[in-house]
Amino acid sequence: MLLNSRSPAPAGTLPSAATESVTPAADQHGLRILATLSLLMAFASISTDLYLPALPAMALSLHADTGAIELTISSYLIGFSLGQLLWGPIGDRYGRRLPIAIGLVLFIVGSAGCALSTSSGALVGWRIVQAAGACASVVLARAMVRDLYTGHRAAQMMSTLMTIMAIAPLIGPSVGGLILHVASWRAIFWALVGVGLATLAALGTLPETLPEARRNHEPLGRALAAYATLLQHRRVLGYAGAGGFLYGGMYAYVAGTPFAYITYHHVSPQRYGVLFAAGIAGIMITNQINAKMVRRYGSDRLMRAGTWGAAIAGMLLAIGAWTDWGGLAGLVIPLFLFVSTTGFIVANAIAGALGIFPARAGTMSALIGATQYGTGVLGSALVGFFADGTPWPMGAVIAAMGIGSLLCATLLLPWPLAISGVAATAK
Repeated sequence: MLLNSRSPAPAGTLPSAATESVTPAADQHGLRILATLSLLMAFASISTDLYLPALPAMALSLHADTGAIELTISSYLIGFSLGQLLWGPIGDRYGRRLPIAIGLVLFIVGSAGCALSTSSGALVGWRIVQAAGACASVVLARAMVRDLYTGHRAAQMMSTLMTIMAIAPLIGPSVGGLILHVASWRAIFWALVGVGLATLAALGTLPETLPEARRNHEPLGRALAAYATLLQHRRVLGYAGAGGFLYGGMYAYVAGTPFAYITYHHVSPQRYGVLFAAGIAGIMITNQINAKMVRRYGSDRLMRAGTWGAAIAGMLLAIGAWTDWGGLAGLVIPLFLFVSTTGFIVANAIAGALGIFPARAGTMSALIGATQYGTGVLGSALVGFFADGTPWPMGAVIAAMGIGSLLCATLLLPWPLAISGVAATAK
């Protein structure tokens, strides 16, 4: 089956003025679109970060062990990853706003179900419903960016959105802790119901970015089969792999640092929060740097430089974790560097992949998102599987993921075209 696409620019070339554009809707409603898209994309993290401080209280209230409550996180990630594969083609067929609205309703119902749960099993089930709804907002918000912007403007917009949405994991645990201080853990999920309702109202102000004439009207089954064809495209694999492996390392970081910092190096929970926030700040800074530099250097060059940074930081981390060289600083510094490369890798990988087949932006967005979160589940699982009482498993997994990201960016995205594209632009 042939995929309908515009002729993609060679990998790594800087888009010309003819291929870079901003739609009238984006130009007219820029700030409102930016705010609403940011809120939609933040659903990926706000649904989990807000209730992290309540995990012990939930286990006590539901008479469940730690493993059963932690399953609410992994089940959410699995549902979030797989759900995107369905919402992408639906968004390409029926437009963006209606599927997002249906997803928000599912999210609201799932959040209310979590708040009313009386057992850990019920909580896990409602978290899957919550994830199935939340992922529609994220995957189709990315597709809307591609509908509204092209060329380096798409990468700039994606970087700006990721900077804003990074605020959610930065303040989410603190806000959740504040709610827990004045109410029970159930109030956190009722707060998420409120967030869902507010977002649903904000969606009404967002224009439909995929007009009827540009929609894919083939049967949904054939649209889903397009994933197999997309995965045969070398550049798709390059972008998906670069971002996916980076996410695997990021979730290894999320799973491994509480033990590595608090248990192994005896860092206080409060200080751990500061160290974690520093990594988020690094992501925000590099996203803004990327947004400013992408027009001059091109998204592929910046993404490839980011993967080099991730691989080097990962190897330094593995050495520090194995030898204990540098103590706590031997972990904190390379981890900060690794996490910060997100700003150069993820936005450019997403923008690059979406630019290959613009007629299937929803399907492509779903594929990229599923790859990222699926690899994230793998990264966190490997840290737990190889746990040996030291930070070494975390360091080894992150190093392997960084090298994997580098190999995808260097071997699957051709260098000669990237270099010639920059040279041509410089002239």
